[in-house]
Amino acid sequence: MTEETTPASPEATTPDQGQSPNDYGAGSIQILEGLEAVRKRPGMYIGDTSDGTGLHHLVFEVVDNSIDEALAGYCDDILITIHADGSLSVSDNGRGIPTAVKMDDKHEPKRSATEIALTELHAGGKFNQNSYKVSGGLHGVGVSCVNALSSFLKVTVRREGKLHELEFSRGKLQNRAIETVDGVEVSPMRITGSTAQRGTSVHFLPDTDIFQQNNEFHYDILSKRLRELSFLNNGVRIRLLDERTGNEEDFAGSGGVQGFVEFINKGKQVLHPTTFFAAGSRPAESYGGIPGTEIGVEVAMQWNSSYNESVLCFTNNIPQRDGGTHLTGLRAAMTRVINKYIEENNLAKKDKVEISGEDMREGLSCVLSVKVPEPKFSSQTKDKLVSSEVRAPVEDIVARALTDFLLEKPNDAKIICGKIVEAAKAREAARKARELTRRKGVLDGMGLPGKLADCQEKDPALSEIYIVEGDSAGGSAKQGRDRKFQAILPLRGKILNVEKARYEKLLASNEILTLITALGTGIGRTASEEDKPGVDDFNVAKLRYHRIIIMTDADVDGAHIRTLLLTFFYRQMPELVERGHIYIAQPPLYKVKSGKEELYLKDTPALQQYLTRIALKDARLIPTDNAAAIHGEALEKLAITYQKAQNTIERLSAWMDGEALQLIADGTHLNVETPEQMQATAQELQTRLNDRPHLTEEATVEVAHDPRTDKPVLRISRHHHGNVKSSIIPQDFARGADYATLAAAAQAFNGLLGTNAKVQRGEGERMKEQEVRTFHQAMQWLLSEAERTTSRQRYKGLGEMNAEQLWETTMDPEVRRLLRVQIQDMIEADKVFTMLMGDEVEPRRDFIETNALRAANIDV
Repeated sequence: MTEETTPASPEATTPDQGQSPNDYGAGSIQILEGLEAVRKRPGMYIGDTSDGTGLHHLVFEVVDNSIDEALAGYCDDILITIHADGSLSVSDNGRGIPTAVKMDDKHEPKRSATEIALTELHAGGKFNQNSYKVSGGLHGVGVSCVNALSSFLKVTVRREGKLHELEFSRGKLQNRAIETVDGVEVSPMRITGSTAQRGTSVHFLPDTDIFQQNNEFHYDILSKRLRELSFLNNGVRIRLLDERTGNEEDFAGSGGVQGFVEFINKGKQVLHPTTFFAAGSRPAESYGGIPGTEIGVEVAMQWNSSYNESVLCFTNNIPQRDGGTHLTGLRAAMTRVINKYIEENNLAKKDKVEISGEDMREGLSCVLSVKVPEPKFSSQTKDKLVSSEVRAPVEDIVARALTDFLLEKPNDAKIICGKIVEAAKAREAARKARELTRRKGVLDGMGLPGKLADCQEKDPALSEIYIVEGDSAGGSAKQGRDRKFQAILPLRGKILNVEKARYEKLLASNEILTLITALGTGIGRTASEEDKPGVDDFNVAKLRYHRIIIMTDADVDGAHIRTLLLTFFYRQMPELVERGHIYIAQPPLYKVKSGKEELYLKDTPALQQYLTRIALKDARLIPTDNAAAIHGEALEKLAITYQKAQNTIERLSAWMDGEALQLIADGTHLNVETPEQMQATAQELQTRLNDRPHLTEEATVEVAHDPRTDKPVLRISRHHHGNVKSSIIPQDFARGADYATLAAAAQAFNGLLGTNAKVQRGEGERMKEQEVRTFHQAMQWLLSEAERTTSRQRYKGLGEMNAEQLWETTMDPEVRRLLRVQIQDMIEADKVFTMLMGDEVEPRRDFIETNALRAANIDV
């Protein structure tokens, strides 16, 4: 949810070498051939190449081609594999990209259709209605961009009983084959074998020259999108395998859009048992669309007890966060049908309220998916559908199905309409509360809260506000800030948990009113196309500070206050989060002193890194008698390898045996490919565990079967005073990145130290020396010496820092570190806030029990 940011610096631009900046002539005009334009300006085609979005966009471009095959009815199995070397492959069982040579190709020699699709922009099979009736791709630039931006790409086509292959590097074909057919030179695909299967596999490695930062695939980002695709394409099996960690997920059988809604509502209290579902199609020609084609509609809805709306819209599997004509049709149908049902059954007459579209959407979880031939969007990002022919089919299909649903399910209808009437009553109460606060002058913008220390800058883009916990920290922040552009707003105590409160209760909270007034945006939901905006509705244009920085203490209360504030912004002012206005300050956790050197350190890993640097100063490792000492850069490289292994062991020890992990780092190999190897490894591990001198609990290692994964595991049991504590090492662990890190450490240290090995620190009379048997012992001794000569102070609260320290560490734009709050997965973010801050206790307890062992540095 957060991304680390540092102060931005202006980009420097330089003219081309050998040419004066003022020399603008015919030679300045360049023509970029083939895929050069993609490599020159990748952001135009795939998005940002530095924050990970562009990298994952490559995957989705390839996956979308497989999904289009599924939409055409030829593919039902897609496998995405993240390989250990950082590459990724997508394999499907579709028809396979055409492999024949196009004789009308303008190039010499004539090339295969596959090569053309991978090397030419605006080349593909989606420009007519013959190959694909419906598809997400419109411009034919997707997979060719992936090819251009990959240092290696291999495409394998299984078609007509043969295996065809091509290999590329940065968009250029490698090992071209030339043949002569009827006197014409052609370049066919290589045939490498025969097969009874069909489909396409694309295996690529992103080019690190393009993706210099954030060049690793994130399992969670891919999982989120693939789950969406599985829901939207019921019947297609989509699998994700991560060879780096052994994680594997099968998204088959998700249940379509109905299953999608149930997934969204997981952990929430649903109000009615039956999920509304409507599906149908209409001739596109009847509504001004393409003759001979159809517009398909699928929608599922279910209401829950929350006060928030969650509506997801898709066109040809592409999400539209800004809705569009399909959403307009859905809302029009809902308003007409539900209003008619409430009126005919006199459900709102007693309460004397008028029902609006906003009331109907309170607590609604909805997924709307349409399949449209050649859809039109408002922009290249496809965030809003503007195809006018879509609204009427959606409205017609939903209206008919919803009318039948309300009549056939009277109990569900009563519950849904009761929720809507309650929402209308709450909206009316909120309107009265808003009028009351307006009369009091709280929300009219005439005055700012007295506790706000405002800044001098009037330009919101140059201004920032720190929301600080308590008057003590607020006092330090006010004294230490730069008054020109930094404002300080101290909040007393914990603000209201808006996840459990309706709007009128929110307006009764003094701390929240203070925050709203300081920001200047007003409060309330941003008006939709169907609702008229109110006087005090939220307006992001009125925001007084473009950087809103949450600064709380590093303890449990501080974390709780930060979570409450994030809940408020996410639920009541989500546009501030979406636009990147919300930040979290990163005050240092430690102040350390070694000799005359004083440093502020951000967190425990930074402290470990600092202590390692101090430990290696004037340190030497002597492997054996009369051997040359290892010191300086060579010793530092060994220490880095050691620290990586130790960090891995510390992280995994929460659910795996720490002593066994240490043995792996010390050289014990996990040979687990066959049952015989598993058994031998179990015996070796048990012997070595029980030989460790400091071991106080007898260990037993045995081969067992894990019913969840249907694979063998090594079960390690510790016996202590009649109690048994067990943990497992999965078979797949030996194939993952964590095992590779430990094995690398074992290889680096295996045989490094012999008899009489020792480690030294210091010079002359102040030199200290210690005999060691392993590099682990050497580092432990050096780190203990570093800790002994270093003093540290751990900051629990911001009030422990004076104004100068707070400025130097947390508020100075030149040196501070901020976390920008971002939403990468709307569904997952909604689930987290519901779980942590909602009414349901069981999901929160499960979360605490699952993650308790991961928690560290908790101050109570």
